Parts: sequence; C-alpha cells; structure tokens
Amino acid sequence: MPSLNGKPDVMFEDDDLPYEEEIIRNPYSVKCWMRYIEFKQNAGRSTLNMIYERALKELPGSYKLWYNYLRERRKQIKGKCVTEPGYEEVNNCHERALVFMHKMPRIWLDYCQFLVSQCKITRSRQTFDRALRALPVTQHPRIWPLYLRFARNLPLPETAIRVYRRYLKLSPENTEEYIDYLRSVGRLDEAALRLAAVVNDESFVSKEGKSNYQLWHELCDLISQNPDKVTSLNVGAIIRGGLTRFTDQLGKLWCSLADYYIRSGHFEKARDVYEEAILTVVTVRDFTQVFDSYAQFEESMIAAKMETTAEMGKDEEEDVDMELRLARFEQLIARRPLLLNSVLLRQNPHNVHEWHKRVKLYDGNARQIINTYTEAVQTVDPMKATGKPHSLWVSFAKFYEENEQLDDARTIFEKATKVNYKQVDDLAAVWCEYGEMELRHENYEQALRILRKATAIPSKKAEYFDVSEPVQNRVYKSLKVWSMLADLEESLGTFQSTKAVYDRIIDLRIATPQIIINYAMFLEEHNYYEESFKAYERGIALFRWPNVYDIWNTYLTKFIDRYAGKKLERARDLFEQALDGCPAKFAKTIYLLYAKLEEGYGLARHAMAVYERATQAVDDGERHTMFNIYIKRAAEIYGVTYTRAIYQKSIEVLPDMHARDMCLRFADMESKLGEIDRARAIYSYCSQICDPRVTATFWQTWKEFEIRHGNEDTIREMLRIKRSVQATYNTQVNFMTSQMMKATTSSTVSDLAPGQMGIDDMKMLEQKAQQLAAEAEQDKPKPKEKILFVRSDTSRTELAELAKQANPDEIDIGDDDDEDDNNQGPEEVQLEQKSVPTAVFGGLKED
Repeated sequence: MPSLNGKPDVMFEDDDLPYEEEIIRNPYSVKCWMRYIEFKQNAGRSTLNMIYERALKELPGSYKLWYNYLRERRKQIKGKCVTEPGYEEVNNCHERALVFMHKMPRIWLDYCQFLVSQCKITRSRQTFDRALRALPVTQHPRIWPLYLRFARNLPLPETAIRVYRRYLKLSPENTEEYIDYLRSVGRLDEAALRLAAVVNDESFVSKEGKSNYQLWHELCDLISQNPDKVTSLNVGAIIRGGLTRFTDQLGKLWCSLADYYIRSGHFEKARDVYEEAILTVVTVRDFTQVFDSYAQFEESMIAAKMETTAEMGKDEEEDVDMELRLARFEQLIARRPLLLNSVLLRQNPHNVHEWHKRVKLYDGNARQIINTYTEAVQTVDPMKATGKPHSLWVSFAKFYEENEQLDDARTIFEKATKVNYKQVDDLAAVWCEYGEMELRHENYEQALRILRKATAIPSKKAEYFDVSEPVQNRVYKSLKVWSMLADLEESLGTFQSTKAVYDRIIDLRIATPQIIINYAMFLEEHNYYEESFKAYERGIALFRWPNVYDIWNTYLTKFIDRYAGKKLERARDLFEQALDGCPAKFAKTIYLLYAKLEEGYGLARHAMAVYERATQAVDDGERHTMFNIYIKRAAEIYGVTYTRAIYQKSIEVLPDMHARDMCLRFADMESKLGEIDRARAIYSYCSQICDPRVTATFWQTWKEFEIRHGNEDTIREMLRIKRSVQATYNTQVNFMTSQMMKATTSSTVSDLAPGQMGIDDMKMLEQKAQQLAAEAEQDKPKPKEKILFVRSDTSRTELAELAKQANPDEIDIGDDDDEDDNNQGPEEVQLEQKSVPTAVFGGLKED
C-alpha cells in the first residue's frame, strides 16, 4: 500500500479507500474526517482512536473533533474500576485537549465531572480551580453549580466553606444557600454572622421570597436556640434592635430573648426579660404570647425542681426554694387580669371603661384605688376619651363619699367642674351628681346653691352647640341642670322661685313639651289656673307639630275639666286653633275631645258636624274607625234613620275592604227596620265590589237574607248578579286573583272543559258561561203549577199548614191588592230559619 502524506505505511481496507483519498486531497477538512469517523464507527476501539489521533494531529484546534474524541474515550472506559490504567490515559487525553480547548467550558465541565466520578478529590478541586482561572468570568456560572455540588458532597466542611466564600464574591444573592449549608454542618456561628449581614443589607432580595422580618425571625431563633454555639454576636443587642424595628411582632421577639437566656442558664435574667415584656407590650396578642411563655417557664422550673428533689432528697433549703417558686407562680397567675388591663391602657390610655375595670381589680385596697383614680383623671384627655370622662370624677368623689369624707368629695367635684369636657352634658352630669350628693346627706340649701351656681349666666354668653367656647360658658343652657333645679325649687323653694326657674327655662328656649306640662301642672296645683293655661299657650308658641301634640292634648283636657260648658266659645276657639295645621295622624284624639265637648255642653248638630269633619281629616287607616264612632253617636242622638246618609258617604269614601263591612251593617240595619227592598238594593250595590272567589262571606250573608225575606225570583236575581260579577272578575287580567282562584277553588281545566286541556283561558270561560246559562234555563219554573223556592222533603199539605202560621218577622204594609192574584197555590210565606231543612237550596225537584 502507498504511504499517506509521506508517512509510514498504514494498513486499511478497500472500503476505506474513498475516504482516505478524500482526506489526502483535503486533510484540513473537519467534515471529511467526521465522515470517515462515522463510517468507521463500528470498527475496533484502537482503529477509531487512531483515526481521531490522525485527525487531531492535522486539526489540533477543532472543538468538534476534540469533543467527540473525548466523549468516545470516556465511553470506552465507562463501567470499569477507577483504578484501571485506562482512566489515566483518558485523563491525559483531556489534559492534551485543554492545551488547545482551555477556553471551552464544556470540555472543562466534562473533565471535572469525569474526575469527580473517579473520586480524585484533590485533583478534582485543582481542576475546578484551573477551569475558573482559564475561563472568562461570564462563563463561571456554568462551572460553579458542579463545583458547589462536589464541595457539598465532600466530608470536608472546611473545603466547602472556602469554596462557598469564593462563590459568594461572584454571586452574593445566593447567601441563603450558604447559610443553609452552614446550618446543616453545624457551623452556626458563621451562619448567624452571614444571616445578620443579610438582615442588615436593605438591598438584599431573597430568592426564596422571604421578607426581611422572616429573615430576622430566623436569626432570632438561631441565636436564641443555640447560645453555646453562637459566640460572635451580641444576642441581646440584636433582639432589642428588632424590638424597635418590628413593633407589630414584639411578642415573638421578647420570647426569643427570654429563650436565649433560659438556654444559657441565666434564669433570673429570663424572668427580668419576661417582666419587662409584659410591662411594655401594647397589644393583647403580644401579651398573651409573652404571658403564656412566662407561665410555661415557671411551670417547667417547678417541675425540674420537683424532679431534682425527688432524686436528691429533701432538705430545708430545698423546701424553702420550692415554696418560693410556687408562690412566684401563683402571684403571676393572680396578676394576669391587672397586667392585661395595663396592656389595654397602654394601647389606649384614654379608655374610661378600662380605668373603671382597673379600680375594680383593686377592690379592698383603698390606697391603690385612690392612686388609680388620680392617675386616671390626670391621664385621660376629655377630647380623646373613649366613654364618659366625667364618670371618673364622679366615681372618685363617690369613693370618698362612701368612706364618709365629704370634704374630699366636694373638692373632687369642684375640680371636676373646671375640666374642659368635650360635651356640655358631661359637665351638666357633674353638677347634677354634685347636687345629688348633697341631697343624700340632707344638705338641701347647699344643693340649691350648687345648682343655682351651675345655671348662673356666665360673663361671656355662648350658644349651646358652639364648640369653640369652653363648656363652662355653655352649661347655663343645659336642660338637665335646669330640670333638676326646677325639681329642687318645687320641693324646697318657694312658689315665686320655682315660677322664676320655669320662666327662665322658657325664656332660654330650652324647654321641652314635658317641661311645659310640668310647669302648668305646678301652677294648677297652686290654684293658678289661668297662669297654667298661659304656660300651655307659651309652650304651644314654642313648638310645632308633632311635638306640640302632648301640650294641646293636655291643655284641652284640663280646660274642659276646669270650665266644662262655662266658656264654650273660648273652648271652641281653642279646638279650632289646635286643628289648624294638625297632621292627620294626631287629629283623631282632638276631634273626639271636640265632639265630646259639643255633646256634653254644646249642640248635637255641632257634634255631628265635628264628627263629619273628623271622617275627612283623620288618617286613612283610622277613617273606618271614625265612621263607626260617627254612626254610633248619630244613632244614639238622632236615631238609626239618621245614619243612612252617613252609611252612604262611608261606602263612597272608604276602600273596598271597609266599604263591604259598611254595606253589610247598612243592609242589616235596613232589614231590621223592615226595609227589605232597601236592604236588597244595598246588597246588590255591594256585590259589584265582592269577588265571589274571595268574599264568600258576603254572598252567604246575602243568600241567608234572601232565604228569610225573598222569594224564588229574588234568589234567581241574586244568582244572576253573582254570575255576572264572577264573569267580570274573571275577564280582568289579574295575576293575584287567578292565583287565589287556583288556591281556593277545586275546579280544574278538565272540570271547565273536559277533554280540552290545550285551550286557552278565554275559551274555558266561554264554555263555563254556556254551562251556567244552560243550568239557568233548566231552573226556570214550569207553567203548570207554582213551585216553592225551598226544596225539602216536606209535602205540599205541610207547606200549606206552614203558610197559615204567623210569621213573627213579617211586616204588614197594608197592601191587600196582591190577594187577588190568580195563582191558586199556597201563599209565599217567610219561614223562620230554625224551621228550614238542611238542604236549603239546590236544583228544583219534581213531584
């Protein structure tokens, strides 16, 4: 065979000839060599390596050739023992490649990973370092993950720590990964240092999404739970710095600081921390966390002491120490309500309710109660107070009063009256309580003096609601103080002083209707009747409707009781004034008083006129009641016939529901008077507003009326009217009526039109009307003989006997012309209801 490129002869097969010739023509073509290598892929290992070596000798800078060659060499050695000499040959091959490929990170990565798989720790570390030195810094992120994984898997923490320190200079954002590794290998001191640096770095952004507080909390847990391993940090300073920084999580931080001292064995320092915490936290949540941790600490200390005593035996010192621990724990539990109250007061020092609760907690300790009240009245700002700040002063004074120290109580009240409260009512309540205290101890003159001082006009007058002025300049317009002064003057003072107080209240325009009534009643008790009436009139001038209603009602009642009918015209004038502008809601009572006056002392026709006006002026809901009263009084005065016009008017103006009731009563009255035709006309009129499906009672009443007083024709007329009204209501498009018909009647579509379930409502109504018309046609009387309208099993002979009996309800109108009637059958008689059989009405029965 000829030599290749002037080299020694190389043996090759005939199939290789085309590739060899191509290489001879272009030995520097990578594609030619790669095609040749691909062709020889299934050849022996040595042949393939020889071709790669030949190619790399010609093209030593080809990344593709080196990459494939090294991969092939690693594949050839894969699965063998790491002590095989072949591994070293592959390593040397990688070293030769790196002479040319030292800028290629893929070659370095494959080489490093190959060395790691051989468990060559030092050589692997050195190779990683060489790679980092050889590659540009932009390629380092490809090397570091493999390097760090290699370092973490080593049983040499110091090596991994040094690797991580170098790595964090390039990527400080991955500090959390380093901290986790340090905690995993027990290097907690350096972990705490790194975590503290991260917490203090405001620009640090956690890759795990943790907030700065979460990192701080991790640091607190780390340093507090490992006080013996973390020695490079000042734990107390760090946690106290967190207390000033994270004010919304004070409970956890205080517990972490106390936990640090407990784990360090400094139990007294831990108690000091707990005491400081429960005296400084401002939220109930933080207090609960700290107190529960404190109580658990004391319980664990007691349990540990008991275990030690059980093992070592008891002595006197141990008993004393145990008693001390138990007493400390009991005191802690007993202090909890007071400590919680302190937390709430730190949270809001102006909470009046909590100050009262604090006083109750000191029940039985007078000195503490006085100190608490003193602190409360000095701390609470009336402008910011939650609750009633004056109640603190009043309770403080009552405490001295209960201990029979009236001078001190008066001193408290005097100071309380000088406080600038937010509202006038607070100062007024103080003055009233001051006066009531003097009354309880029977110092009546002193009580009057106090309230007169409270109501004295200040040098600078101010309006009641003028918030720019202090309450001391506005309290003279407080009705609460004036009312109490009026009561005291009425009980203890003279008539003139009491009258002056009431007049002053009215002049200040702070009176209420009750004050006016009280003033008038006071004057009436002293027989100053006209003065009391003047007081009523002054009150009426002050107020408008509806506030003036009580004054008018009392005034009119008192005037009638006083003068009766002596000053009738004046009374009428008063009633007219009261009714002028009176709302319909309050008119009924005044109209009834007016009518009562006219009935008792005036003219009956005037009373009737008042009642008639009342039916128009009262509220719609009371109009029915007013008509009932009007009808009753008219019947009593003028007789029942006078009420016909009233009934007619009520039926016209009242709504249908009440008009039906009036119609029934009107018809009943006419029937009692014997006016059967009138009653029948009323029933006929009322039937137009009575839906048979809803007002079955009306139709039953009319039916009973016709049975007692009518005949066959009137019955038929009633049925005709009923059908007509029902048809009228059926044709109205009313959803509620149709629903009520479905609920109250048992008729179905099949009943109205059997076999036609698909037809509409109008067609059904037409069919129903045809059925009713057919029934009415069948109900016509036969011309052969006269048939009574009452169906029963009674024979005609018996009916004739019944006809001869006297009817007690029959009214003789003196008309004998009807006796000449050509019909020879028995006379139509009105039967008593008790004599009518059960089946009163139905289809006519043939003989």
